[in-house]
Amino acid sequence: MIKVEHLSLSYRQGRRQEPIHVIDNLSLDVAEGESLAIIGPSGCGKSSFLYILAGLMRPTSGLINITGEEVRRPRRDVALAQQDAGLLPWKTVWKNATLSLKFNGRAQGKSALEAAYRRVRATLSDLGLDGLEHRYPAQLSGGQIKRVAIARALAAGPRVLLMDEPLVSLDAFTRERIQEMILKLWQRQRFTMVLVTHEMEEAAFLGQRIVVLTPRPATIKEIIENPRMGQSGWRESEDYYQQVRRVRLLCES
Repeated sequence: MIKVEHLSLSYRQGRRQEPIHVIDNLSLDVAEGESLAIIGPSGCGKSSFLYILAGLMRPTSGLINITGEEVRRPRRDVALAQQDAGLLPWKTVWKNATLSLKFNGRAQGKSALEAAYRRVRATLSDLGLDGLEHRYPAQLSGGQIKRVAIARALAAGPRVLLMDEPLVSLDAFTRERIQEMILKLWQRQRFTMVLVTHEMEEAAFLGQRIVVLTPRPATIKEIIENPRMGQSGWRESEDYYQQVRRVRLLCES
């Protein structure tokens, strides 16, 4: 589904003469329908990696293919949910969530557009946003704003959902509730999910595999298999806490 081969990224910042090396020779495969969590030190290139996957940045070297096609620009079947929800304050929840459909509607045709609107309604319901469709962002809590951003990313039914620390700055209780909602959406829709997070518990809860990155320039330190992810009672199990401890040890070493 996603194939990353020998990816490197460097750039110059300000008046610096020497380039900043952000990602170094990173290779990774992600299967269709898989949920992959990526964790690593702050500033190690996690967000840059997602932007490259989304076609918003070009790597210095290396290749990324999605469904056999090289990523050179943004794709309609790849959606990105950023840590800054980026909702338009003058638009309601419904209009924010359906924003991408407005731009793609003519190309989709009437029947496809109607199906997309039904999908958005169902996604808003799954995210606990029933009855809030006519509210504006200023009338929402932080957790509700994050959920609207996720609904917007899923509006067009993407095959790949990229999430860049989508629940950052939320309290632990709200974050866990939304993690449960994301898990249910993934189990129901089976999009391929790549989640960047700095929370070890979140990585263990939402990643079938957990990629631990080195400090910048980022490369893969280890990939942890997490086969029980998504099973009933996973968060309360001893195996879950063992995985969190394993991620913590790798991140601290």
